[in-house]
Amino acid sequence: MSNLSRRKFIVTAGATALGTAILHGCTSPNNTATTTPASPTTTASPSGDGPEVTTAKLGFIALTDSAPLIIAKEKGLFDKYGMTGVEVLKQASWPVTRDNLELGSGGGGIDGAHILSPIPYQMSLGTITKTKQPVPMYILARLNTNGQAISVSNTYKDLKVGLEAKALKGAIAKAKAGGKNEMKMAITFPGGTHDMWMRYWLAANGIDPTKDVSVVPVPPPQMVANMKVGNMEAFCVGEPWNAQLVNQKAGFTALVTGQLWEDHPEKAFAMRKDWVDANPKAAKAILMAILEAQQWCDKPENTKEMCEIISQDKWFKVPFADIIGRSSGTIDFGTGQVIKDFPFSMKFWKDNASYPYKSHDLWFLTENIRWGYLPPDTDTKKIIDEVNREDLWKEAARALNVPAAEIPASSSRGVETFFDGVKFDPANPEAYLKGLKIKKV
Repeated sequence: MSNLSRRKFIVTAGATALGTAILHGCTSPNNTATTTPASPTTTASPSGDGPEVTTAKLGFIALTDSAPLIIAKEKGLFDKYGMTGVEVLKQASWPVTRDNLELGSGGGGIDGAHILSPIPYQMSLGTITKTKQPVPMYILARLNTNGQAISVSNTYKDLKVGLEAKALKGAIAKAKAGGKNEMKMAITFPGGTHDMWMRYWLAANGIDPTKDVSVVPVPPPQMVANMKVGNMEAFCVGEPWNAQLVNQKAGFTALVTGQLWEDHPEKAFAMRKDWVDANPKAAKAILMAILEAQQWCDKPENTKEMCEIISQDKWFKVPFADIIGRSSGTIDFGTGQVIKDFPFSMKFWKDNASYPYKSHDLWFLTENIRWGYLPPDTDTKKIIDEVNREDLWKEAARALNVPAAEIPASSSRGVETFFDGVKFDPANPEAYLKGLKIKKV
């Protein structure tokens, strides 16, 4: 990753450390994921037929795609399936989420989370954990498709930056020639989904994210504040932060990520492997609650209520007006262009949005190899088969009486096509990687 100008950024390591300290409490620094019991804080189920335990701690970041976890809690769906003590806990950033998953609830952390889809793989491989040891994770569901955006500083509005942004390359070169040493493009976590969208977009427009700009991590809730004080040229994040930027007239949306890759996979619901293995009935109950919440969230008649709930101080602490527009399918790009019934809006359930296709996880891993986060010899099939539990998703879906037509028969969604015409064939990821012009490997 490029160096982050720590003094200039509002987001600092101290802020992240504070969030971690608050959530970790007084846990010993020697606690690690490999030594912490899976869930010693849980309460046993009173019925032999019910879940093994009735409590679990689940994390979320203040992003609209965390709504299924919040709705499952607010609507009593966890209770409905016997998980009466589930806690849904706000996390300060993705690094805090990672750290708390590594600790596990037994160490003062959490058992599962709304999470960037690549993180469970990075943790299972041990590439991002504090101990540098694997913390095995399971992906149990995809939480949504689409619904992210790349937003740009008003400085570049005259360039009409959108999906096509080759003019931005000249502007970057000009700014550097004029003495601006670092052109910062913010993402939320190295190797995460927003990092992949930002890098793909830049590279497709001839901008090398490893040389021409600095790609820097910033927690989602701090994106707008940093843009307003001129700390970045662009950022990629989920909603409601792109809409908030536009509403505050501090920047504009260049593209919504569904335009980059239609119905692309986004967040996942993941849990620690040891917790799921120790509590399979409880894991199934949690998953059933979340799948039902995804179905609820995807019904247009529930959109307003969903936004009212998640906007509350105890959840997002964000104005309802910053959430409702894009959740309802209206995209104000901040350029004078407003599109209603936007075809690439966030989906929670429709068109198999909840299903954790292994082919999508393969793309994320391939892109992580592309940018040097994972070694080229990573055994992607092996780790995907270990982490992706599409079988548990199917088991939960059948228990919910989901129609057979809504349960994919294949682990692959097939060949995917991106906005620039590039295709990813999950049967031949090596050919995809070889054909990319800008890459680190």
